[in-house]
Amino acid sequence: MIQSFALFFVPVHRGHIIESELRRQGRSAAWLARQICCERTNVYALFKRRSLDCEQLLRCSKALRCDFFRHYTDQLTADGHSSD
Repeated sequence: MIQSFALFFVPVHRGHIIESELRRQGRSAAWLARQICCERTNVYALFKRRSLDCEQLLRCSKALRCDFFRHYTDQLTADGHSSD
């Protein structure tokens, strides 16, 4: 089962998605840095990262009021995997 999941999983660049949402909301990297308690330069580094740990993703989701985890769950649903 895990092998078939790996074959169909399409990686999404999390940093780009967060940056896009931040821009869509008209907010700055400095604003996000204040929200997630880090330096502005760290936010720019975050934008370059393909993957983020759960804590980082959760902090960004809360700050931007956007469920960035849905990209994972949408992929599971699309592949016919669910929590049922």
